[in-house]
Amino acid sequence: MLLDRLAIVVPLIPLAVWVVYLGGPVYSVLVLALLAVAAREYARLFRAGGGRPARGLLVVGVPLIAGARWLPGLEPGWVLAAALVAALLWHQVDFERGAPASGTDFVITIGGLVYLGWMGGYFLALRALPDGLWWSAILFSGIWLADSAAFFAGRVFGRHHLAPRLSPKKTWEGYAGGVLGGGLGAALLALVWRLGAGPDSLINWPAGLALGALAGLIGPIGDLGISMLKRQTGVKDSGHVLAGHGGVLDRIDSWLIALPVGYFAVLLLTGWLR
Repeated sequence: MLLDRLAIVVPLIPLAVWVVYLGGPVYSVLVLALLAVAAREYARLFRAGGGRPARGLLVVGVPLIAGARWLPGLEPGWVLAAALVAALLWHQVDFERGAPASGTDFVITIGGLVYLGWMGGYFLALRALPDGLWWSAILFSGIWLADSAAFFAGRVFGRHHLAPRLSPKKTWEGYAGGVLGGGLGAALLALVWRLGAGPDSLINWPAGLALGALAGLIGPIGDLGISMLKRQTGVKDSGHVLAGHGGVLDRIDSWLIALPVGYFAVLLLTGWLR
């Protein structure tokens, strides 16, 4: 199973690196497309559990809310407010047509718009920062390294369950390994990337250590959050975009939490380092 997953993921790494490096429209369009797919999967999860979230509004609204940080003429707060009003109207009409629990469905739709749209917008906000390429590289790598370190540490040393009802295979030992692996791995990469960022850059190994450890500390909250949704609705994977990897939502669950926190951590770090 692990070899099958690696066979799919490893060839995609150069493409992902290239897209992050390019930034601009290529990066933004790809992020917004992935968020639209994640929104569709989010709606699918709750519909499998008997809910009726506004799937069409989620698929359109999530990338619009996220893209308001990049698309000229859009203001994130205004777009979010408009989407929430549209959601209320959508579920009022749905209730008139016979939907049994439109109030709950409205809350589910709002949750998706904020969780995927507002939080997903930090993928773009982080890349748009000064030295955004390098901060993105540190956080993206830190999240991936923390996740990988947690997996291997859990398999080798795991004894104590972290959240047995949400994710029976996760352990406290794996969690600690993720924090350690994310921190040390991102610190080493920051040393290398400082050469590319230039002598005046604020990228350094202490910043990499802090951000990588933070990714390992915070990322599992997002992972367990999507596990909670899947457990409640009885769905194994959010989708089937990549064989053996589930859906887009399964893959970005940690990122949706770690990147917004990391974004504000970068703002604090750059303020201190200046």
